[in-house]
Amino acid sequence: MIAFSIFIAIFFWLAHCFYFKRRNLPPGPTPLPFLGNSLSMIWENPGYECFRRWTRIYGDVFTFWLGDTPYVVISSLEKMKETFIKDGETYQDKIQFSFTEKFRGGRFGVIETTGHMWSTHRRFAISTFRDLGLGKNLMQEKILAEVEAVFQILDANLGAEQDVPEVIYNAVANVINQMIFGYRFDESNQNEFEKLKDLIDIQEKSFASFKLCVQAFVPIMNKLLPGKSLEDLIAEKRHDYYNFFYAQIQDHRAKINYQAEEYLDYAEAYLKEQKNQEQGGLGSDLFSDQQLANMCFDLWFAGLTTTNTTINWTISYVLNHPEVQDKMQEELDKVVGSDRLVTISDKSSLPYMNAVINESQRCVNLLPCNLFHATTRDTVINGNIIPKGTGVIAQISTVMLDEKIFPDPYKFQPERFIDENGALKKIEQLIPFSVGKRQCLGEGLARMELFLIVANLFNRYFITPSSAGPPSLERTEMVGVFPRKFQAILTRRYE
Repeated sequence: MIAFSIFIAIFFWLAHCFYFKRRNLPPGPTPLPFLGNSLSMIWENPGYECFRRWTRIYGDVFTFWLGDTPYVVISSLEKMKETFIKDGETYQDKIQFSFTEKFRGGRFGVIETTGHMWSTHRRFAISTFRDLGLGKNLMQEKILAEVEAVFQILDANLGAEQDVPEVIYNAVANVINQMIFGYRFDESNQNEFEKLKDLIDIQEKSFASFKLCVQAFVPIMNKLLPGKSLEDLIAEKRHDYYNFFYAQIQDHRAKINYQAEEYLDYAEAYLKEQKNQEQGGLGSDLFSDQQLANMCFDLWFAGLTTTNTTINWTISYVLNHPEVQDKMQEELDKVVGSDRLVTISDKSSLPYMNAVINESQRCVNLLPCNLFHATTRDTVINGNIIPKGTGVIAQISTVMLDEKIFPDPYKFQPERFIDENGALKKIEQLIPFSVGKRQCLGEGLARMELFLIVANLFNRYFITPSSAGPPSLERTEMVGVFPRKFQAILTRRYE
């Protein structure tokens, strides 16, 4: 009798796992009990190929599971237009995870928040960056000043093997730090920069492993997998991150002239708005110091890592395809013809340069699985009723690897973006900044940095691999794409 009862219990549990919990959702791969489909993300490329394979099998709307939680995946641009773009408000929330709340000390920042908190701070960041010169000549001047600083370092070691990624990293860090805190890193604050860089490296090496990704979404694995758990790392590192940003905040607060209407950086603008809200009797809950620390973390981390990684891989792709560098510099010679600084005004005259950057963004394809949105209300996708709060993902990596649009999608081929007349061709499936209400708020800055740094680097130098050969283009076993470590030899193109 006991054995029969156990058999019945197991039968109904398996029926629930493999049928009942899935029956009202879009079709998708069969999830394993407790693990869901997380193992596929580890084993396949890692992550990219499983979503492409599931799209071929189940179509452009399907369900996959992380642990016991389902996520509806949208994997074609056409379906993203119907959902995330035309009905954007329905898909603008984010799934809330306990591990991110532990790291942040609650629901703070702009990447992980929802509702009024998210919309208020997204608008505030966009308007502040616009006032600080984003999209204007002022921002171009700041980026070009960093380009000239890069030239000084690289010129000092011409003909020798040098760490180009390190130099580019410093330049991109200086751009975003000027936006947020109003200063660039130099010899006087190098220790501070090294500390922050170490924290970013820890993020890349530790928090981004697939092991910790599985632990994040399948909490039971915290106890089953060997080594430090995700919770252990959060406990160890969160204070290091936020102590850095709180120190910056206090330093700003001590120096601010609250009587002046203008502001020099994001942190100053935020603290002045905080003061205005307090004086208006609104309190400081919406513009708290904890929210500012988390906003600085989001803006700093996103503004540095994504742009730096893309530039780093762009150089890596070009070093693996020397014919691409020849074509870039042939075009630069016709349009620029000297070692003057390339500016945004040159951009429309450099279609092949733009094609190289476009193809680099497509091939880099930073995240195998895009951010986890959540529905703000009940909705219908492909005839399936999707309840409020369900996780929905705009799977941009699959769109940018669609072999119908991009034949041989893993091949680096800038000519995809050049039409029969030699002009730059727009392909709407190139969506590296995502789509919808939560599309990257730093897109304008990132596009400007990518063009100005890459174009000026290859206009000034001929770059060849070191004695170790060109950088590897193999993906690491990490959640996402991270910078390559390599050295290169540079020679001046103009004397």
